Amino acid sequence: MQISHPAHIVAIFGGAVSGSEAAHRLAQRGIHSVVFDQDALPYGKIEHGLPKWHIKLRDKEEQQIDERMSDPKVRFVPRCKLGVDIRIEEVLQLPFSAVLLAVGAWKDRPLPIEGVDRFIGQGFHYQNAYVMAFNQHHTPDYAGPDIEYLDGSIVVGGGLASIDVIKILMLETTLKALRDRGLETDLFTLEKKGIPKILESLGVSWEDLGLKGCKLFYRRRTIDMPLNEIAAGLTPEKAEKKRLVREKLMRNYQSKYLFDFKPLHMPVGLIEEEGRLNGLVFRRTEVKEGKAVPIEGSDVRVPSPLTISSIGSLPEPLSGLPMKWGLLDIESEDTGKVSGFSNVFALGNTVTGRGNILASRVHGRLVADHLMDEFLDWREADWQRMLQEQAESAAEQADRISDWLSQKGLRSVDEIEGIQERIRQLQLQAGFDGDYSQWARKNAYVRLEGMLESQKKRETA
Repeated sequence: MQISHPAHIVAIFGGAVSGSEAAHRLAQRGIHSVVFDQDALPYGKIEHGLPKWHIKLRDKEEQQIDERMSDPKVRFVPRCKLGVDIRIEEVLQLPFSAVLLAVGAWKDRPLPIEGVDRFIGQGFHYQNAYVMAFNQHHTPDYAGPDIEYLDGSIVVGGGLASIDVIKILMLETTLKALRDRGLETDLFTLEKKGIPKILESLGVSWEDLGLKGCKLFYRRRTIDMPLNEIAAGLTPEKAEKKRLVREKLMRNYQSKYLFDFKPLHMPVGLIEEEGRLNGLVFRRTEVKEGKAVPIEGSDVRVPSPLTISSIGSLPEPLSGLPMKWGLLDIESEDTGKVSGFSNVFALGNTVTGRGNILASRVHGRLVADHLMDEFLDWREADWQRMLQEQAESAAEQADRISDWLSQKGLRSVDEIEGIQERIRQLQLQAGFDGDYSQWARKNAYVRLEGMLESQKKRETA
């Protein structure tokens, strides 16, 4: 990125859905951005949060991110984590026009049982680390945490992410049981067609496998599960129809993947055995005025070899930035403006705490547009005027455009060069030479579907 004229330049931390959307919107209006990402590639939860059977969705989203990172007005800095490789204090000292935080939500909401975290890796996992490990453990150089897929496991949750986790358990335990009997299928076929159809095609019943199955526990009712969006302003009748769809969705999930579902149960205690979590104590609940109210004297012990908590995600706390109720403290979700800072804005999961792709994209667009229209006062007409003025090379235009640009708060060429020098240093530390397309090919993830396809070719050769 060579900038030879005054311009706006924005720092964006996180290059996945909302961050790349913001960079794209800014570039369309002539605004340069520097996208920092903690990983080698800026795919975020598209890569690490979507279970690996979402091949088409994953590839589509990552291709779009790649296209946006390749824009001439976007400069990429890989393996640079805010608060670790560069501190917010240094970022604010650099003359960026604004700073956007699209760092996602990677911290699991703590399971509200005292002492449960001491069992992490010993019969207990949180969703984010578990799904990340599931997505990558097939790679030859995998060095992440060891995870297990155990029959009879329990998942505590209620949203779509918890459905993904219970599916992982059911698919992997079924695959193992089939392999133990000399029967072969693969993860992608089993997920697509469902367990019953595959068992039928292989001439084996669920009972033949000897599996107990896994259980999903939710503190409210099926109709309360956020499996589909219920937009604000719907009539009570339409909202009720949406809730009934949730029941249908859950029945379909259960019939296809054979897990058990226990609504109206909240975890209240631990079952410990020889230093390992061996299940949870649940208390039955009833829903009153939208809240799950525990019923005294209704506790039930549920032994389990493995428990996974999937009750939501939060952004990791960032030193120097205000937090409120586990999220960044912002003045308004519409603007994303971080409280106490004049030019720092948050977007996507960092604000919403949700892993919804569409919601992240929409919020990234919303914050970027507000930033340009209101904070920077740089509208489409300004960008078009700048292009026109630059095309007119007459000397008498120079002073007039210079005065106008200074009123718009654009960064000077010297200021931009100072930013670019620091960016070059950070890129060098990451081993990145600035060619995003080449870097993306070099650091491409090893795909399980590719490994299976290669194996089939070898077997038929």
